Amino acid sequence: MTYTSSTVRVPDVAAVPRHIAIIMDGNGRWATQRRLPRVAGHTRGVDAVRSVVEACVERGVEYLTLFAFSSENWRRPTDEVSFLMRLFVTALEREVGRLHANGIRLCVVGDLSMFNERIQDLIRRAETKTARNTRLTLTIAANYGGRWDIMQATRKLVEESARAGEPVAVTEDTLGQHLAMAYAPEPDLFIRTGGEQRVSNFLLWQLAYAEFYFTDTYWPDFDAAALGRAIDSYAERERRFGRTSAQLDTQKQSQNADSLSC
Repeated sequence: MTYTSSTVRVPDVAAVPRHIAIIMDGNGRWATQRRLPRVAGHTRGVDAVRSVVEACVERGVEYLTLFAFSSENWRRPTDEVSFLMRLFVTALEREVGRLHANGIRLCVVGDLSMFNERIQDLIRRAETKTARNTRLTLTIAANYGGRWDIMQATRKLVEESARAGEPVAVTEDTLGQHLAMAYAPEPDLFIRTGGEQRVSNFLLWQLAYAEFYFTDTYWPDFDAAALGRAIDSYAERERRFGRTSAQLDTQKQSQNADSLSC
C-alpha cells in the first residue's frame, strides 16, 4: 500500500499519533557527562529503543521510525563507526526474535549497499521473518538521508519512463510510490532528543506536515514517560493542514452532531 501525501489529502487526526519518527540524539554526550567512552552511550541507547518500542505498542502507535545512522555519520571517527556496525549486528541478532514474538514488523531503509554482506543478510532475514506482523511497524533508517531518498525515487521514475518508452507523469503520488517508506503514512509527530533543533536530512519529503517536538533529554534517558510527554504535547496541537481554526471547529461540530443522531 502506498500512502498519499498530506499536501494532497488531509489525513485523519487522532490524539495518539499514528506514526512517530525520532532522531535519537545525545548518546555520545550522555556518555561524556558520565566520563564514559562515547560508545557506552550507544550501547545504553539500545535499551532506550526497547523501552520506546514497548511504549508505542502500549499506546497504539502503528508506525515508529528511528534514525539510527545517517549517510553523514560515516564522517565520524573510524573506531566509533566500527563499533556502531558491531552494535547493529548484535541488535539484529538479539532483538529480532523478541520483535517477532510481540507481533512487530521490522523494516530497514537507506542505502544498504554500503553495509557488509553479513549486515545485509541479517536485515533481509529480519524483514522476511517479521513481514506479516501488524502490531507495530518499526523502521530503522540506516545509511539514510532525505536527499538520497528523493534522488533514488526520482531515478526510479526515470527508469520507469525508459522501460515504458514514454514519459511517466511526475506527481506527488508517483514520486511517493518510490520513496523508501512508501509503505507507511507520513509521520504525525517528529521527535528529536539531545537538545538540537533541526531535521538533519531526515525524511525531508515526509516531514512536510509533521508536528515537531524537541527535548533536551539525551536519547539514553528517553523512556516511556518522556515519550508520553511528547505525545501529550502533540495532542494539544491544532493540525490545520492549510485550513483555518474556524473550519476545524465547524468540522468538529458536524462530527459531534452525527455521533448524536439516531
